[in-house]
Amino acid sequence: MVSETYPRNLIGYGRNTPDPKWPGDARVAVQFVINYEEGGESCILDGDPASENLLSEIVGAAPWQSQRNLNMESIYEYGSRAGFWRLWRLFTELKVQATVYGVTLAMARNPEAVAAMKEAGWEIASHGYRWLEYKDFQEDVERKHIQEAVRLHTALTGERPYGMYQGKPSDNTLRLVMEEGGFLYSSDSYADDLPFWVKGIDDNPFLIIPYTLETNDMRFATPQGFNSGDQFFTYLKDAFDTLYDEGKAGSPKMMSVGLHCRLVGRPGRAAALKRFMEYVLKHDKVWIPRRIEIAQHWHAHHKPETI
Repeated sequence: MVSETYPRNLIGYGRNTPDPKWPGDARVAVQFVINYEEGGESCILDGDPASENLLSEIVGAAPWQSQRNLNMESIYEYGSRAGFWRLWRLFTELKVQATVYGVTLAMARNPEAVAAMKEAGWEIASHGYRWLEYKDFQEDVERKHIQEAVRLHTALTGERPYGMYQGKPSDNTLRLVMEEGGFLYSSDSYADDLPFWVKGIDDNPFLIIPYTLETNDMRFATPQGFNSGDQFFTYLKDAFDTLYDEGKAGSPKMMSVGLHCRLVGRPGRAAALKRFMEYVLKHDKVWIPRRIEIAQHWHAHHKPETI
């Protein structure tokens, strides 16, 4: 029996996707995300039960209960000390805009990096207060973390965040984000190539701008992933070419590119990212927005009255 209250949407836009009407009649919107997490990851110095174990050069690492993992910590430190600045120079030299998913505590520990993000004109969206597994949190604690993320983010940057990517969300995350009241979009979804609306508070529409785990440098740190910069570049190029051709055929989409300072910020990987960025810039009919600009565009041109 098919439940009438099944909470998932497996249909989406279906056979005929809508024309997003990107600015400049762009055939594809390419959106770069720089995840800034270093200093907000799991660490017993912050009262966490174990060390971090995800997305590092130590593939297959396990959390160390009640112990510091100094190798893991130093890999994360590379991201904030060196990798961030390599990405900052690359993006500013090529005059390419980006959205930062900023873990609030990580930003608080590197004010100079936050100043550089603002200087570059990047959007700084929220990546939560900590980069933690929120599925294991009580609802009230996660609510307080979201509220504290907004408060501290505003104090650090001078402006509240308008986008949220918790990254490791709970069943409650989206509702808590909507209840907070100030977010224009959430990106805790990988469900589509275009933004879409879900039912929000009082049946008002709330915007989801999907993210990606595949056109993402995290695959340098997973068993089934990229071994070299050439693989990363080829995969990004193939994704871009496919979407550009679909846009040419009258069905424009968006492409998200996920980046991490401690991963693609390494020299051998940054070279591949640069090649891809230069490849994209050679094409006409491409829009390279910040995520907030996609949200503003979708609110202005595609917002339904109710869901």
